[in-house]
Amino acid sequence: QVQLVESGGGLVQAGGSLRLSCVASGNIFSIGAMGWYRQCPGKQRELVAAITSGGSTNYANSVKGRFTISRDNAKNTMYLQMKSLKPEDTAVYYCGASTIGQIRSYWGQGTQVPVSS
Repeated sequence: QVQLVESGGGLVQAGGSLRLSCVASGNIFSIGAMGWYRQCPGKQRELVAAITSGGSTNYANSVKGRFTISRDNAKNTMYLQMKSLKPEDTAVYYCGASTIGQIRSYWGQGTQVPVSS
């Protein structure tokens, strides 16, 4: 019912900035919350930032003050503005969405963010 497509990834130097985008399509009205996740090399996927339909946000401690999650409902797009990137931020970043009531979850294909030191 929901399709998610990430974009904006790419090689970035430590200390640099990058903005990721996630475009949602399909039954977007069923989405209750969206978030950005990442899977670092050798680690499990983890939540980076989340935003509810009401605009409430949460961030992983490791990215607080550096990353900002936002939504543009008119464009059905979610963003992750990343600044002061560190090599440990290197990961595949995924857009995720859950339906109202957390009945079902959807994932994008991921976008690579290698951060060079």
